[in-house]
Amino acid sequence: METLFRVASNSLFSSVQNPQNQTFLRFPTSGAVQFSSNSKNWVSLNPQKFDYLQPFVVSQNRVSACVNNDEKESLNNGVRKKNLAVFVSGGGSNFRAVHLAILNGDVNGQFVVLVTNKHDCGGARYARENGIPVIIYPNTKNEPDGLSSNDLVAALSMYKIDFILLAGYQKLIPTELIRAYPNSILNIHPSLLPAFGGKGYYGKKVHKAVIASGARYSGPTIHFVDENYDMGRILAQRIVPVLANDTAEELAARVLCQEHKMYAEVAAAVCEDRVIWREDGVPIIRSKANPNHYS
Repeated sequence: METLFRVASNSLFSSVQNPQNQTFLRFPTSGAVQFSSNSKNWVSLNPQKFDYLQPFVVSQNRVSACVNNDEKESLNNGVRKKNLAVFVSGGGSNFRAVHLAILNGDVNGQFVVLVTNKHDCGGARYARENGIPVIIYPNTKNEPDGLSSNDLVAALSMYKIDFILLAGYQKLIPTELIRAYPNSILNIHPSLLPAFGGKGYYGKKVHKAVIASGARYSGPTIHFVDENYDMGRILAQRIVPVLANDTAEELAARVLCQEHKMYAEVAAAVCEDRVIWREDGVPIIRSKANPNHYS
């Protein structure tokens, strides 16, 4: 038996927003749903009982329970469509590039939730416009409705997330999340790691440092995320030349163009289970066109 509830402002999912800023959840009646004493129309959720609940997705501007995912999951050449979460803090151009690739049928996945530390950033607005729920994290003075680290992990688990893509997210990923999703969180960085990476290297600061160093080449890196800034295993890189009279803005534009292409290609690879881990722990990508070729 299911009942449609409006989520109370003090519940865990007060930070899950749909495009109209009205969130509705459809849950089976259980101990995980508790009526508030203030109104019979409001409920709060018991985080300890999330594992009972079905994951939810946006459909026709409502957040509702999936209908038996195990039976409804689509297959592409025998590979299940993957559920993706994306983390953004700004315009989310890499997120948009991957989303466009999904819409074009090039990526066997779907964005089921976006996480941001800025509820009004361009990436969050794009998500709402495309029916993708938005979660605020972390809880700060500027974002009082943000989730805690443990509640973020609990919320993402309800979506049955397969992979998390970081796309310009400017906050440190909590240890709880990294441990919950080992080898399943990807980040894109605008330099050829391990050069020009680590704490403090982000945005135009990276490109200014590359030019100042005299390096002749730069380019984006996609790597798995561990508990240290920009230190996870490298999955993919692409070379971009640094021209003699480059400005940081000019170099950034050329690198970003390659970021968009490479992130979509890597998203396709992980969603098709084409990432192989060598015995030495290095991840490589098996070619779709030629299964005997790796990059």
